[in-house]
Amino acid sequence: MSDTSENTATPREKPLNELLSNSLVDIYIGPDSNHWVLHEKLLCHHSPFFRARFYDPKNQSASSKTFGLEDCDDLPFELLVGWLYSKALRYPEEEKDIGALLDLYFLAEKFEMAKLSEDVVETIRAFYHNNETYPALRRVQYVYANTEEDNILREMMVSSVARYLTLADVMPPVWEKALKRNGQLAVDIIRSIQQWHLEGKSLPDARDASQDRGRSVGFAAVEEGSSLGSVKEEDSEHKTNGIH
Repeated sequence: MSDTSENTATPREKPLNELLSNSLVDIYIGPDSNHWVLHEKLLCHHSPFFRARFYDPKNQSASSKTFGLEDCDDLPFELLVGWLYSKALRYPEEEKDIGALLDLYFLAEKFEMAKLSEDVVETIRAFYHNNETYPALRRVQYVYANTEEDNILREMMVSSVARYLTLADVMPPVWEKALKRNGQLAVDIIRSIQQWHLEGKSLPDARDASQDRGRSVGFAAVEEGSSLGSVKEEDSEHKTNGIH
């Protein structure tokens, strides 16, 4: 097997002490080129992107142990470095901390760090579940703008929103506008519901006159709602972090 094949193959997990070699690399982050000095072997062990960058003899930049990324904020990269050396992520204390985790996920995808990507998704999932909240629209839109179909973060976000909207008594106006504008998001929400594999007998059947067929008034009347419905809608929006 060639050296190139060995360098690009998925490595077996190694203890940290085996990855702290003397060889270091210089990473420059953001428009101000903030300087990070990292252990080369550790970084390349977790990132096929950097293995190809620093080890592949076909790469003319391999001899240079430097890398710059201007369009990156310090905090997401700081979280990445923290994960490299500890294999742990900082749990978000409040919803505003989710933004840095999303940017960390996009970095992990760029650097092909699959385990880090999985850990970020699980951390975000745990935050929403533990706090009994759901992803806000702006978070979902941000994820859609930076991911493709069949992405685990996108699927987690959409499935969470599908549950929120299914359980809501009314359609929150912010989501109604978004779904009218973004047909792909609407389709993905329906696909998420289909993956629940609900039994037909558990759902109202509008074709059957002998049973309760669900709503007895039009959609517009439901949206106008009663005062009780308005209260429930406000509470639902609060449960999605109050983003309007």
